[in-house]
Parts: sequence; C-alpha cells; structure tokens
Amino acid sequence: MKFIVSSTVLSSHLQAISRVINSKNSLPILDCFLFELKDGTLSATVSDSETTMVTSVEVNESDSDGRFAVAAKTILDALKEIPEQPLMFEVNINSLEITVQYQNGKYSLMGQNADEFPQSAMLGDSAVRVEMDASVLLAGINRAVFATADDELRPVMNGIYFDITTEDITMVASDGHKLVRCKTLSAKGNERAAFILPKKPASLVKNLLPKEQGSVVIEFDERNAVFTLERYRMVCRLIEGRYPNYNSVIPQNNPYTVTVDRMLLVGALRRVSIFSSQASSLIKLRMQENQIVISAQDIDFSTSAEESLACQYEGNPMSIGFKSTFLIDILNNIVADEVIVKLADPSRAGVIVPVEQEENEDLLMLLMPMMLND
Repeated sequence: MKFIVSSTVLSSHLQAISRVINSKNSLPILDCFLFELKDGTLSATVSDSETTMVTSVEVNESDSDGRFAVAAKTILDALKEIPEQPLMFEVNINSLEITVQYQNGKYSLMGQNADEFPQSAMLGDSAVRVEMDASVLLAGINRAVFATADDELRPVMNGIYFDITTEDITMVASDGHKLVRCKTLSAKGNERAAFILPKKPASLVKNLLPKEQGSVVIEFDERNAVFTLERYRMVCRLIEGRYPNYNSVIPQNNPYTVTVDRMLLVGALRRVSIFSSQASSLIKLRMQENQIVISAQDIDFSTSAEESLACQYEGNPMSIGFKSTFLIDILNNIVADEVIVKLADPSRAGVIVPVEQEENEDLLMLLMPMMLND
C-alpha cells in the first residue's frame, strides 16, 4: 500500500498522542503507533493498556487500505527533522517493510504486526453522555489537576471527580491537605452521574484542549470513559470507588475575611518561604486591621523573614499557619486579580475564592492549616 501525507501535520498529531506511551511497557507492541488507512484517512493509535488515544489525518493520495504498527520513537525522531513537505509511505503489508520517501532521501524501517495491538475498551449500554465546551473543560482540569493526590492506599483521591447534575457540572480534586471545587454552570447532564478521571488521562486531555474548538463529548460507564474531540479520541480506564463527600469538609461560616491582591501575596510568600523550615515549609499569616504579616523561621539555621502587606481585614487579630508551597500553588491556579481568604480559627481550613468569579463559574479552593508552635 502507498499513501502521501504532509510531514508537519503527521508529526504534530503523533507528537500530541505520543505522551500516552509509558517509558517501560509490559508488551513491546505498546512502544508502537498503530497506523490504519481507510478511505483516505490515516488514523494513528497509541495505548498504555489503560489509556488509548486515536488521532486522524487526511492523506493526499492512497492506493489501498491497510494497517501496520511502527516503533514510535523511531518515527517521531525521524519526522521531527523533516521540514514541511509531502512524505510518501510505501508499506509491504506481508513483509512489513516500510519505506518513507521525502524530497532528498528516504528512510527504510521495519513495521510490526498490527493484530498484536490491544483493542480499546468498549462502553456498555448504560453509558452516560455529556457535552462540554472545550474551553470550559480545559479551565476545570487546569484548576483542579494540581490538587490530585498520589496515594496508593486511597486511589479515589488520585484523580479529578466529575460530579454531574441536571443544573451544572462540578470538578473536584483533593489530596487531603488542599481541595479544589470548580463548578461550571455552562454545562450540565441529563441525569445525576459521576466519574473519577485519573491524573494521567486528565493531563493528556489538558494538553490537547488548547488547540480545540467547539465542544467535547464525554461518554462513560462504570469502568471506562471516552473523550471525543474534533481531531482526537481518548478511551481511558476510570478510577473505581466512592469519592468522599467533598461538600462536608468545606466550612460554611467563616467570620474572618481577608481581601488581598493575589500577585502581591504570591510574591511575598515566595520571598518569605525561602526562610521557612525545609522540612515543613511552614509560614505564619497574622491578620490585623487592614494588614497581613507573613513570617517564617527556620530554628535549625537561625534564619527568619517577615513581610507585611496591605489588605482589607476587619476583626480581631488572628494567626494561622499554612504550608507555603501549597498556598502558592493554590494562588497560582486562580486567575483573578484579588482573592478573599475566609477563616474561622487557626485549626480549621481556610477557604480561598476569587473576588470576581469567571463567567458561569464558581471556583473555591480550600487549604488545611498547620499547627503553629507559638
């Protein structure tokens, strides 16, 4: 079989899906791209046995249909070096010899038997279907994925929980210390449903979405989910189990509220946290009238730092301790200019929300405090 395809189009599509491939695979065929040519469309598939991603490219010419597998690293590195031009693939389906001809030369390589490539999972009859705008899904995953856990004992925490109702869709992630709840009103389901998307497929989709227009169709049953984008399709295994009741950990009445410029606070935290204990990264926030004092110390090395910022705060002075790296992460994943930090007492979680929410979005982040010694 022969076909001609644009070098840069093929290369960019293969680059996008190649992130699925693991560095160590149990099956050698999983180090390959599966190419399938049918009716003038070339589809490329990769899999790590839990997540499968497919992309399709229109070919300029083809003489027959067929399928073959080829080592991913070899073809990716080879295509990366070729500027935009037509490539002619000649594949002997019986001997699996592949010749790739380009302007001033040719590559010869061996393919592998396509039949060894594992089939991707099929959804059951009870699958639920939801549609979301690509930009809405991207915003939700972007906000939430940093808060997912790496917990072997509680695997349900290692992904993003999609809580779907007939009015909205909420994406939640938590590692037990921090929690993100991003509710979008611009997407909803036809019925109550939920699934937990593991971190790896969430990151894979996140990398594809910026180039996508229009809506993403998500279909899922108890075990698997299928994400259908304009030029890509991903089938992934879901995390099975019950997600904890996230609403129950969000404190409802927090009498103390601090309104502060987000970037000024991030800058101060970065400077002061250099002097915190390396083991705990503990920083102390002391709120008093219209002022927040950020301090840290490392007793072992006799270093300390303190910085004060103007803020809007009325109420009794109070101090609370947080892990600086977590607080900086949270503030970096909010896009508003100003944030409100809602507090109850030094032992209860702090709730951080943007002063101005994005349109049709309700974003809330929560951080557990650390005990202060004084």
